[in-house]
Amino acid sequence: MPDLRLLGPTEVRALAAELDLRPTKQRGQNFVIDGNTVRRIVRESGVTADDVVLEVGPGLGSLTLAILETGAELTAIEIDPLLAGRLPQTIKEHAPDRVDRFRLVLEDALRVTEVPGPPPTALVANLPYNVSVPVLLHLMALLPSLQKGLVMVQLEVADRLAAKPGSKIYGVPSVKAAWYADVRRAGVIGRNVFWPAPNVDSGLVYWEHLPARETTATREQVFAVVDAAFAQRRKALRGVLRGIAGSAEAAEAAIVGAGVDPMVRGEMLGVEEFIAIAERIYA
Repeated sequence: MPDLRLLGPTEVRALAAELDLRPTKQRGQNFVIDGNTVRRIVRESGVTADDVVLEVGPGLGSLTLAILETGAELTAIEIDPLLAGRLPQTIKEHAPDRVDRFRLVLEDALRVTEVPGPPPTALVANLPYNVSVPVLLHLMALLPSLQKGLVMVQLEVADRLAAKPGSKIYGVPSVKAAWYADVRRAGVIGRNVFWPAPNVDSGLVYWEHLPARETTATREQVFAVVDAAFAQRRKALRGVLRGIAGSAEAAEAAIVGAGVDPMVRGEMLGVEEFIAIAERIYA
């Protein structure tokens, strides 16, 4: 097979100039210009030629090419028509023997309801900072075929996603991600590998899919309890859950029935305890 050529700073800027592209903060457009970085992301993801990869926000194609380098099949979801229009040509120019392993979907990843081709087994993406958590949770819910993933997000968001109970940064994203997967931090990415350089560092988050939860409560019910618990995170569960339980007494009965102290705060509970509480509130 011919060698695949990754994009470097010169190629990225040339593509941007060709498209008269002005990266916007609204869409979180910060393009990776370092080949070592995209190869590191793919290496940390554990993707192999046997995987069907889903990428969100491929942009100019830096990470896209590194994913295709593994031999995996790849479906990319891009919201920007300008970028989506150029990407197939970039694949043809830089990875001509991988063209038949690449599919492109022009759509908002938050609104996508299905993904063409074989069910994806891995998610690898440089997610836009402003929508990273909603996109990740939406795709985890939509695509149970996903067995693993590695996403690059704002460093603060990476910390929150991987946080454990009792941490000051543990919150709604931490619990909801834990519903689907075992999540951990996988490294830090500096600002100088992007164009334009963002104002913050980025973090890598790796996750492995967990089996479906065996519970009488639905995901929506459990997440409603989580949202309520963290809406006033400094208050005890008995008080913050009374709205969805019907009364403080009903909330306390459900919490105690789940084996939890009703005066504890939500930030001390893991996803299993939230499930147990939801089972009793919605029984």
